[in-house]
Amino acid sequence: MANARLLPLFVVLLLVPNCLADCYFHNPRGSNNRLNEKSANRRNANRCFDSQNNNRGGYNVGDKSNQAFTAETEQHRMRHFQSGPSSGGKSTLLLEWTNQHGCGGNENTDPHKLNCNHVIQYMCQPQQGGPTDDRDKLRNGANTNTQDFSPLNNARLLKTETQQQKQNRKNANVKTDRVLQESWEWYDKCRIRQRNQGLFTADQNLRSNNGLGYSAAIYTRQNPNGNRYGYECPEERDYYPYWHPTDWKDIAIMPFNVSLCSWYKSESYNVKMRYECIETYPNSNNIRHRSRWNNEADCKANGGQWTGFNNYLEYATQYTTETACNAANTNNAGIRYIWGIPHDVLATRLQARCLVALKAPDCVEGPWTRVNHLGNTRTGQASRYVWTLPHFPSGKEYNCVVRIRYNISTDDYDPFKTNSSHNENRVLGIRSPVQQNPNIDIGAGNTPLRLAINTAQYGRTFQDRSHVIKLIPRPTGFESATIHNINVRGKRGNIVQTYPAVEYDFIPNDVQIRVNDLVHFQWAGSNTHNNGNPAGDGQAGDAGEGTRGTDRNNIVQIRDKMENFPMPFENSTMWKNVELIWSGVGQPPASSNEDIAVTIASSGYYLCMRASTCQGQSMESKAELNNLLNNAPASFPGVMLRFKSRGTYYYISTRNNNFTNRSQKGVIRII
Repeated sequence: MANARLLPLFVVLLLVPNCLADCYFHNPRGSNNRLNEKSANRRNANRCFDSQNNNRGGYNVGDKSNQAFTAETEQHRMRHFQSGPSSGGKSTLLLEWTNQHGCGGNENTDPHKLNCNHVIQYMCQPQQGGPTDDRDKLRNGANTNTQDFSPLNNARLLKTETQQQKQNRKNANVKTDRVLQESWEWYDKCRIRQRNQGLFTADQNLRSNNGLGYSAAIYTRQNPNGNRYGYECPEERDYYPYWHPTDWKDIAIMPFNVSLCSWYKSESYNVKMRYECIETYPNSNNIRHRSRWNNEADCKANGGQWTGFNNYLEYATQYTTETACNAANTNNAGIRYIWGIPHDVLATRLQARCLVALKAPDCVEGPWTRVNHLGNTRTGQASRYVWTLPHFPSGKEYNCVVRIRYNISTDDYDPFKTNSSHNENRVLGIRSPVQQNPNIDIGAGNTPLRLAINTAQYGRTFQDRSHVIKLIPRPTGFESATIHNINVRGKRGNIVQTYPAVEYDFIPNDVQIRVNDLVHFQWAGSNTHNNGNPAGDGQAGDAGEGTRGTDRNNIVQIRDKMENFPMPFENSTMWKNVELIWSGVGQPPASSNEDIAVTIASSGYYLCMRASTCQGQSMESKAELNNLLNNAPASFPGVMLRFKSRGTYYYISTRNNNFTNRSQKGVIRII
C-alpha cells in the first residue's frame, strides 16, 4: 500500500522539544485522571487522557452532599454564568495552574532562559438539544475504569463495515458509568487515519501496523506504541495547531515569544477551516465518521471527498439559509455568524448550517516560572489567565471541559526546521540530531560521559483537564452586569501530603470590583480526599480539621487580614449592602442580609435564620450544624450577590484557616 503523503511543514511545527515537566490545573480543579480515589495516587492514568503527570496530582470530583457519591447524579458540577451579549457584560473565571519545569525567560540575558508554550482550550455540549444517546454525553463517570474499545483488525472491513456494524462495535464498548470527553468515533477515526509522516520522530521506532497494515495517528514520538487513554487521539494531543478538525475550541495560546502570536492566531481552528477525508458507508449515502486518508490527493484518489469543516460556538438554528445567516451579521450585539459545515463526528450527512463564529484565541507571552519548582511566578502567584467566558446567544446551558497543554523546548535542535527528513535512518546514513542516552566525548581519553536523554520525551507535551463544569445563562435583567467568580482551590492535607496539588485557598483571594458588580461565590469539595496509600513517591495523610478525607469550606468576615477571629454578625459589614441576585442552593429571593451570611457561613447547610422564611432549612428548624462543618455539604453551588456600596472586606474559612499551618483568607475591594 502507498504511504501517506507528507503534510505541509507549516502545520507540523507544534509543541516543540522538552524535558520532564508536569502541569496541574488548580482552578478549575484539574482531575489528572482522578475521580474519587481515597489514595494519594490516582487509580488509573489511562482513564480519560494522557497527562504525563505524576500519579499523585489532581483533585477528586465534587460531592453534592456530606456523603461520597455513588452515582454521577450525586456529583457536583461547578456552574459559571456565561458572559452577556454586550461588551460590558463580561463573566470572568480565573484559571490557575503550576508547571514543574518552568516557563518564560526566553531572553538570552535571562539566567532562566526557557522556551515554552501553553495552550488552553474547552469543549462543550448543550444540556438541552445535545446528543440524544446517553453514551455520547460529556460526563465524569461513576468509576475509574477506562472506556472499552474494539478495533477493526481486518483491512477488508475498512471498506465493507456497515453503519449498523459500526454501531454494534460502539454499543458494546461505551459504558454510561465511565468518563467520556472525546467520543468513541473520535478515537476510532484516529486509529484508522494514517499518521502524519512529515513529523520528526528522532530515533524512536513507531509501530508501523495498527492491525490494518499501516501506521496510524495513534502512534507518535511521545507515544510510539499507541497506548490508549480514554478516547483521546495521541496525534491531536501532542501537536498544536492540529491539521484536522477537532471538538476543542481555543481560549488562549501562551508562547515563549509573542512574535509567534500572529501565526498562532491565524492558524487556530477557531478561525481557519480544517479538512478531512469523507467517505460513505457501502450502499448508502450516509457518511462514515472515519477515513484512512489524511491528505487531499490520497483522499480523492481513493474515492473520498476532501471536505472543509468550521469550528463554531453553537448552532444558530433560527437562520436556515445562507442568505439569512450572512444577513444576520448586521446585528448590534457583536455576534458573528458563518455558513459552513460543522465538525460533528456523530453526523450521518454533510449539512451546511448557520454557525455562531468563534473569535481568534487570545495570545500572550507565557508566564515566567522557575525551573524544577512547581510554584509561583515572579508576581508571587501561580501561573494564571483570566478567561472571559463565552456568550451563547441561544440561552442554552452547556456542559464543558477545560484543558491545558504545556510544552517546554530546548535549543538542541531547531524545532521549526527539523522534520521527518532528520529522522534516524541507518540505511540512508541519516542520524537523528538527538540520540537516546548518548555517550559523549569530552576529550578525557577513552572516558565518555553518558547524557540522560529520552528521545520520546525530547519534545514532550503535558496536560491537565477539569472535571465537567456548566456554563449557564444569566438571570434575566443582568445581561450587562460584570460577574466575578470567587472559588476555592486545594484539597485536604498539609503541603507535603497534597503535593503536587495545593492546600486550601480562595481563588482569587484578592479581588477588586466596582459598585454594582456581581460576585458568584461557590466551591467544590470531595468526601474522599484521604490521600492514603498508595502514595507513590510522596507522603500519605490528610492533616486538617473535621472528618478525615473531607473537604469543607465557608466564608465569615474578619476585621483585618492579620486577624484570625471572625466578627459576630451584628458587627460585620460585609453583608450589610448586598443583594441576593441568584442562589444555587434554593435560597428564597427575599432573603435578608442575615440569611445570606448564615448560608455562606454554613456552606449552604442553612438557608435562612427563621422557619417562617425557609421552613425546614432554617436555623430554627434544622438539626444543629457541626462546628467543623462535618454535616455540611462538601460542595457549595453558591450565591451571586450584588455589592451596592464601596468598601474593603476581609474573610476566612473557619475550618481551614489554621495559624502557622495554613491560611485561607480573602479580601474583596469595592471601588
